[in-house]
Amino acid sequence: MEHPSLEQIWQAILGEAELTISKANFTTWFKNSFISSYENNVLTIGVPNGFTRAWFETKFSQEIVHIFNKITGEKPTDIKYIIKLKPQQTASITNFLTAENQKSTDSALTTNHQPIKTAPEPKLTANQQIGLVAGLNPRYTFETFVVGKHNELAHAACWAAVRQPGETYNPLFIYGGVGLGKTHLLQAIGHELIKSGKKVLYVTSEKFTNDYVEAVYHGRGNTFKSLYRNVDLLLIDDIQFMAGKDGTQQEFFHTFDQLHRANKQIVITSDRPPRSMKAVEARLITRFEWGMVADISQPDLETRMAILNTKCQQKQFPLDQSVVQYIATNINNNVRELEGALNRIMGFCQFHNCSPDIAVAQQVLKDFFISIQTSNLSTPQKILEAVANFYNINVTELTGQSRKRELVGPRQIAMYLLRTKINASFPAIGQELGGRDHTTAMYACAKIEADLKTNSQLKQDLEQIAQAITSTY
Repeated sequence: MEHPSLEQIWQAILGEAELTISKANFTTWFKNSFISSYENNVLTIGVPNGFTRAWFETKFSQEIVHIFNKITGEKPTDIKYIIKLKPQQTASITNFLTAENQKSTDSALTTNHQPIKTAPEPKLTANQQIGLVAGLNPRYTFETFVVGKHNELAHAACWAAVRQPGETYNPLFIYGGVGLGKTHLLQAIGHELIKSGKKVLYVTSEKFTNDYVEAVYHGRGNTFKSLYRNVDLLLIDDIQFMAGKDGTQQEFFHTFDQLHRANKQIVITSDRPPRSMKAVEARLITRFEWGMVADISQPDLETRMAILNTKCQQKQFPLDQSVVQYIATNINNNVRELEGALNRIMGFCQFHNCSPDIAVAQQVLKDFFISIQTSNLSTPQKILEAVANFYNINVTELTGQSRKRELVGPRQIAMYLLRTKINASFPAIGQELGGRDHTTAMYACAKIEADLKTNSQLKQDLEQIAQAITSTY
């Protein structure tokens, strides 16, 4: 069997990473990263900018080494990061910068208080450009999307939006659980409309929020408006993370209205239907329901097997149907986990030069299935209840606004468990704990992680809470 390339190794690492961090963080930090070299046990990774490098260095280096070792059997002694773009990105970015600098700009962006003073517009940074020229995953097309009973309505609605953009279903709102294909469908629309020369922009709601905050802070209102309001198709992923962000919601409201009045297509995804979104303005909820609301549910066994077979064809890694059925039977609620299992088997077989038979699959995936089953048992409510019971408080106090000392510690522990037990994103954790900002959740998780290194009592407490979570089922 041919030895895998660095690109194949990195794709396998990305497949693992997608299972351990939120989709918003994955899109923000891992997009446009790659393995530049692996020599003398030193792994060098290319990243697009200094912010990404700093994030990798502080947040994910150990995990990358762990995954690399698990996939390849080799353990890097050092990991380095260099600011470097993939060769195929450079030309596209240069072309975009040239075109963008020729555009005229609108009036200054307004905030909740007063307009930002008009100033010469700074040029968009290279990092902003990458979001435009590489916003769509080349794998997420209609051709690679497997249709079943669980998603046929959403699939049909997406094709209707492609055939008559801005007219049939505008906006198109797709909702469903994690890893069921919402992002795939969202980006498939983008790929189709790009073919007809349409200007397409795909972002997560977290990226939209970050861009808005930076625009306000740096006085780049014209650039922000030019970026988001002069497109033919706006694709917004995970809109639920705008909950509680009043300034972002106001700006998105005006962006939405301008695009909608111009008959420009808007497609939105969420993990819940519009009416179930808390801390989102009523006027936005109403607009989300103007067009078509379609859900995606969990795929049945036959569809899961079809999805796996499709991914095997894409990766040119055939599996016996007994192995396909074994994987699909043990993973029943997340398409992303199906691909994660496939990546594990593929990486193991490539590095050990063995065939992917059922015995290999059982050996490689045993711990993987256990971790999935444990994760699926936990829910935010169960975690909050377990923490509250352990510290003899109620959930209302835990999620409330009181800053009493006896509540701060349990609250931080709850945030840490939400992150480590069910891979909840920082914005989602903030919402579960009374609508707090995502930076509060980030700080809490970092603090508990640091305290665990020296506080044996804290470690024992966490173990007891974890047991309580499991025993409630």
